[in-house]
Formats: sequence, C-alpha cells, structure tokens
Amino acid sequence: MEKYVVSLDQGTTSSRAIIFNRNGKIVNVSQKEFTQYYPKTGWVEHNPEDIWETEKFSLYDVLEKEKIGFDQIAAIGITNQRETTLVWQKSTGEVIYNAIVWQCRRTAEYCDELNKKGYDKLVYDKTGLPIDAYFSATKIKWILDNVKGANELAKKGDLLFGTIDTFLMWKLSSGRIFKTDYTNASRTLLYNIHNLCWDDELLELFNIPKSMLPEVCPSSYLFGYTDPQITGGVKIPISGVAGDQQSALFGHLCVEKGSLKNTYGTGCFTLMNTGANAVNSHRGLITTLAASQENGKPQYVLEGSVFVGGAVLQWLRDEMRIISSAREADIISEEIGTSNGVYIVPAFVGLGAPHWDPYARGTVVGITRGTKKEHFIRAALESIAYQVFDIVHAMETDVNTKIREISVDGGASKSNVLLQFQSDILGAKVARPQTVEMTGLGACYLAGLAVGYWKDLDELKQNIEKDTYFEPTMDKKKRDELLIGWEVAISHARHR
Repeated sequence: MEKYVVSLDQGTTSSRAIIFNRNGKIVNVSQKEFTQYYPKTGWVEHNPEDIWETEKFSLYDVLEKEKIGFDQIAAIGITNQRETTLVWQKSTGEVIYNAIVWQCRRTAEYCDELNKKGYDKLVYDKTGLPIDAYFSATKIKWILDNVKGANELAKKGDLLFGTIDTFLMWKLSSGRIFKTDYTNASRTLLYNIHNLCWDDELLELFNIPKSMLPEVCPSSYLFGYTDPQITGGVKIPISGVAGDQQSALFGHLCVEKGSLKNTYGTGCFTLMNTGANAVNSHRGLITTLAASQENGKPQYVLEGSVFVGGAVLQWLRDEMRIISSAREADIISEEIGTSNGVYIVPAFVGLGAPHWDPYARGTVVGITRGTKKEHFIRAALESIAYQVFDIVHAMETDVNTKIREISVDGGASKSNVLLQFQSDILGAKVARPQTVEMTGLGACYLAGLAVGYWKDLDELKQNIEKDTYFEPTMDKKKRDELLIGWEVAISHARHR
C-alpha cells in the first residue's frame, strides 16, 4: 500500500491540504477560502472556527478526490500564517476572541509607547525583532486587556495562547497536543532566539503568564498524534511544523548559508539563510530562526516582510472590481507592457521591512490625463516587485554581498510578467522551481524526515527538478529611472 505525506497549509485567506508522494510531487490539492473581517480601520481578524472547518474540509476533500485512506498517510506536516494570535480556555477549549491576524495594526500605538520608553534594544537583542504590531505579544496583551475576565482566567492558568500551528494541533489531537516549533515561537516577541526559551523578562514586560505558552520543539519532530475520531479511526503522526516562510525556505532546500528565497503570497517574504550565525540587521530586517531537524543545530535567517504582495491583486478584484482574476491582471500587464509612470504603493496596513512605518497608507503616484485602467493594473503588479527589491537591497547591505540569484514560489510566482520584471529590477537571476508549492513542500519534507519516510537531505535533493530561470534584460539607465520613481512614491506614502 503506497504511503503519502499530507501538508496542511493554513494561509491568510484560505486553508489547503496537499498530498505529496515519495518523489516530492503533488498528488492533489484541496483549497477553501474563508472570510476576512475588518472591524475597524487597520484591524484584521479571522473566525477561528472558519480556520478549523476549512482546514478539516480540505483534508477530507483531498483524500476523497484521490480515494486515499487515512491509513495511507505516513505523516502530517503543518505550515501556517505566522504571528496570527489565538487565545482559548484550557478547560473548555473555547476561543475567547477572534484570531487577530498578523496584518492587524490595532496595537501600533502601544508599540510606539514601548519604543519611546527605550525597550526596542532589549527586545531586538533577545528576539531579533523590532517592537511592532505585526508580532504576537502585543496581540496577546490586547486580548487579555480587552476581553472581559481574560486576565483573571490567565492568572488562574486557564488560558492558552497559540499561533495557528498550535491551534490546529490542539484541534487535530482533541486537546492532547499543546506545542509549537522554533520558527513560530521566534515570531512572538517572547522567545529568546539565542537561548531557545521563553524569556521571563519579556513575559514580564508584556504581562503575559508563562502558563499560557506552548512547549517549543524543533520543526522536524514527532509532536504527537491525531485523534482517531477525527482522522478515520487512524492515529497519524504530526511530525513537521513550520511557519509558512521558513517552511518555504526548507522546501527550496535552502539549507546552506547564503541561499535565498522569496514567497509571493498575500504578503511577500524574503529569507536568507545565514547559517549558525544570527546576523544583526542595520537596515530594518528581522533576525529569526530557520526550520530545523531534531538533532541538528539551529540555523538563523535574515527576513524582510512585505505586508501586501499578492493581496494587491485581490484588492483590484474584490474592492476596486477592475479585474476578475489575477490571471487577467497578468494578461493585461503583458499586453500594456508599461505602467506609463504610474506607481502604486499598497501600504493598506502600513509598510513592513525595511521601512517599518505602521502609519503609511496606500498611495498612487504619477497619474496623468493619459493614464488608463491597464496602466493602473500593471502598476499594481509592479508594486510587488519593487517591494521585494527594497528587501533584497537591504540584505545586500547587511551581508555586504551582491545577490546574484533568488529562488521564488507562491501563487504570484506563476506570473512570467512579474518574475521578468523582478529580475530586471533586481539585476539578478530569478529561479522558479517546477513545484511552486514550496510552503507545503517544506512542511511535507519536515514531517517525512521525522518519521523516516525520507532518510536525509541527500535523498530529498534527488527530488529537485530543473528550474525556470528569468535573467535581467533591462538596461541600467532604465532600471535606475524606475527605482528613483519608486523611491518618490514611497516617500509620498510614508507617514510624516
């Protein structure tokens, strides 16, 4: 009986389940979108039951499509939107507030207060992160301070915090697993990435009881087993967990120092493996933990995050209603060939790395009488590439090395137009693998390695197929002109 590994890829706008075979090939995928909630300007929430039900549906659906039984699943890997924060009651399992999404800016003013008081260095030295509303700690604090009775329940030890991975493991195991991995823990502002522990000084700063926090484990590790009542009468190992971006890095097998990838998802996330050394950034990047195997030494990454990447195309589709799909935006952008001087800065929830301006807002620059809808659409697509350029340029400065090649994945990486423009703007080769589902593949590899489905990394490297490469064709003068225009657009979007 053939065995498979299933990745549960729980993202910001949809939940997916992906079946992989022993060659690392996708057998089938099921995906289901869920509702985004925006209670106030800059606030973003998810209904936790939507997350669970859509992920469970996707798991059942993908197995049904292929007529694969639960007893044919060798392991489950989980990869997830990071920083998104859930708090639930230990005694009842009931979530006490909606999931506060990584994009949510409701705690920006509180972060400003902490920075003004000089806590930024303390936090960065321990976590590799700036104090920003992006991360989990201030979201936990907001729930404790604003949900009636929450602080009292927390002090009694009856509240639990989890990022999405922890929540899914809790649900899949019917409350038997309360764990997370290094990558997700390192995004909370509470985890000391050098000592590999929850940090008492940071817990005191944010007034969060340690009893709320899950056990932290390596990413490739036997976390526990599913409840057979949920998975067809079979106990299935959950043995791979990583935040989506570190999972994608592992999926690319960027396990060597200096290797680099960008994921074009709802946001864009660029990660560089820096090996055993945690590199401190002087250009607004994050230092965080890479996905690790149980017996391996922890590796670190430099990371830059764009809050609105592919989501700018969703905005054109759902709010502006000027395209029907991302594919239509791709076709129009290729046909028009230029944005005609129009720049869109999609700072709908502020700007991430390397700017870190929570009060920046979406801006359009360069509209003239001759601007057409098509130019606007092309500018939206180009905005993704410009934001990635800002991060890569910051990385080059931090490590004092010109980056020659970047591996890419994610939904928008299917766009040849985007990747060619990305290569032109970076002045570097862009490599797209045959499988662009690297987030799911990384969780699959981590899970399979932990249970012996694959022997080691060398065996995984045999699965790699030839990439499609995009090489820069734009002349330097044109590139420089475009980048100057982007700098001007960014300056208009910044909060002053």
